[in-house]
Amino acid sequence: MSFSGTVKEELVKHVPAARHCQIAELAAILHFCGHYAGPQGKKEIVQSAEKRKENTLNLFIQAENEAVIRKCFTLLKKTFNINTSVNVTFSKKAAGRSTSCSILLEDPDEVRQVLQAAKFMDGEGVPGDLRGPVSALIIKNACCQRAFLRGAFLAAGSMSDPEKSYHLEIVCTNPAQAEQLCSILLLFQVEARIVQRKKYQIVYMKDGTGISDFLNIVEAHVSLMTFENYRIVKEMRNSVNRRVNCETANIGKTVSASTRQVDDILYLKQKYGLANLPANLRQMAEVRLANPDAPLRELGEYLDPPVGKSGVNHRLRKLSELADRLREMRKEQ
Repeated sequence: MSFSGTVKEELVKHVPAARHCQIAELAAILHFCGHYAGPQGKKEIVQSAEKRKENTLNLFIQAENEAVIRKCFTLLKKTFNINTSVNVTFSKKAAGRSTSCSILLEDPDEVRQVLQAAKFMDGEGVPGDLRGPVSALIIKNACCQRAFLRGAFLAAGSMSDPEKSYHLEIVCTNPAQAEQLCSILLLFQVEARIVQRKKYQIVYMKDGTGISDFLNIVEAHVSLMTFENYRIVKEMRNSVNRRVNCETANIGKTVSASTRQVDDILYLKQKYGLANLPANLRQMAEVRLANPDAPLRELGEYLDPPVGKSGVNHRLRKLSELADRLREMRKEQ
């Protein structure tokens, strides 16, 4: 099972104790997966407000992920004591076999009860647009906001494997739906972005901290711990790699500088003679030739009297400058 599937399985098992939170989560599932259907069921999905005024409307909830329908079934039972059946259909697509699960509410009283509780029906009994913004009354409490986000992720969300990359998204059908979702996340100080993908609006997060906060908000605590373990391992690995790269770069610079210094000293020895150098530079040249791989601090300890790192660097620079002047003089001759 994918990590996204594991998160959803955990969310399915989490059923809020408060009825208002149960309604908020169910409202999210209806908001993303619900349809109005005519007397013929799903073959006659109704979108127009005029047709929704009829009392023959059915409420149809469909999702490819079985977990969504199982959670919807549980919420209908616990919140409204509605017993319904789950239909599973199989179809063949180019990519292989596809499964679709659905719930169909046909009893007018049950449909009205659910829609009124979720604030998708006005005072005159006219069903509203399921894809329109959810009533503020449904998500006025922080606990209900958590439940709504949980239902939204169950119905239309997905996550990448955190071992590979950080990416969480919720697919929305219109800009208003996406903007409301982002505004709810902002109440928890979680920032999400919106991007258009074909005809859909995608609310997404690519920041590990934001995704971690989201899992905490929707109360997927086991998945949160697993996600954090991946983050710790990945950050440690990145830290070690950065340190190794830094050390490798420093070693490369040290070796390059040492090679250049030895070349300059050998040139001076051949063309000028070390005996002609001042005593401090002659001693420095002899110590560097005897210890070509030693760092500056160690070279300073070999001198008599010992010299600090800056002093060693100063003397080696003097030797290099003298070698460069000799090279220039020979070119002019």
